[in-house]
Amino acid sequence: MGKVRVRPDTGRLLLDFSYQGARFREHTALHDNAQNRKKVQVLLDKVEARIKLGEFNYSEFFPGSKNIQKFLEVDPNHTNTSQTQLVRVQNRSVPAKHSTRAPLFETFARQWQTEKKIEWRASHARNIESVLSNSLIKFFGKRALSDITKAEILEFRSKLASKPGRGGKEQIAAKTINTHMALLKAILEEASDRYSFENPYKNIKPLKLQRSHVEPFSLIEVNRIIESVREDYRNYYAVRFYSGMRTGEIDGLRWEFVDFKRGLIAIRETLVQGKTEYTKTDGSQRDIPMLGPVKAALEAQYQAAGKLSPYVFCNTEGKPLDHNNITKRVWYPLLRYLGLKMRRPYQTRHTAATLLLASGENPEWVARFLGHASTEMLFKVYSRYIPNLTRQDGSAFEQMLGVQDERHAAQ
Repeated sequence: MGKVRVRPDTGRLLLDFSYQGARFREHTALHDNAQNRKKVQVLLDKVEARIKLGEFNYSEFFPGSKNIQKFLEVDPNHTNTSQTQLVRVQNRSVPAKHSTRAPLFETFARQWQTEKKIEWRASHARNIESVLSNSLIKFFGKRALSDITKAEILEFRSKLASKPGRGGKEQIAAKTINTHMALLKAILEEASDRYSFENPYKNIKPLKLQRSHVEPFSLIEVNRIIESVREDYRNYYAVRFYSGMRTGEIDGLRWEFVDFKRGLIAIRETLVQGKTEYTKTDGSQRDIPMLGPVKAALEAQYQAAGKLSPYVFCNTEGKPLDHNNITKRVWYPLLRYLGLKMRRPYQTRHTAATLLLASGENPEWVARFLGHASTEMLFKVYSRYIPNLTRQDGSAFEQMLGVQDERHAAQ
């Protein structure tokens, strides 16, 4: 009787079964967990059912598998004529270990995508689909996996790099190129393991990324923005500037996660392309205190729209905000009106980080506040804003805001 096993070196599941006294093992791309085991067991049950009925066709279940030749040798009278002819032709010209030709890139890529999809967030799955359909399959789709060369991979990267980037940039970003290449690498690694051909993706390093520089607003600029913005968006930007939440986190925030009694905001979800999903990472799951004017802004927002929608910030129909629309209609016009440098709304998060660090808050506490797994990114991106390692409770930040408010009132 066949079994679902785990490959020790990769932790991925495989099917282990017998046919006419011969042992066969077929590897999958699925990691070992209860849900994946159930999925592989269903496939194994179908295989064994066909074997018992005498109707098992190896290539039907495992197209392109290197075990097809072994299967035909075990059962030479099998009626799969096309596969038999393929093996006979290959046996005349190539060594046995190369006798089974790997499938086309598109065929395997779609199979790999189906197997891996269960592991991905919905937004990541959409990104994978976009890269596959619009880029990788267009270039490699009709090529047999085992025929793809390193030269072709480098050619693909060069053509990708020649495309114009977003926002009027002359060239596509290195980060985007690396994303495409990482997906290609993963597919080729899995395919070469399954079909026993030499992986052409060797010694190809990711492109170096330019160090990103944050452009936070000063506290004076923050006050000007909040005072000048349209009244119906004043609470929204006050929370953005002083909570440090990501765009998807604040746009997807619902009232059930706002605890006024404890003064905490529970970050449990994020809004991606209009759909609520699990947060970016496990580390993004956190409870953040309502610092500075955040609590007052949320209380005012609840009075204004608390009964209109389950979402804290919503449009007139009670649906969550469309950040692209808000950015074009509210954010950029406001910066132009105030004569401030054009910066993406995400700089509100960088502003919160730099204000917290500049006030003397402990970087480890700030990292947890922002939803980072460690302080590595803080020291890498915000190092010049870290004067000391003193406090860790938000009090320094509150004190700084209080001083600034007194100065502002005196002017």
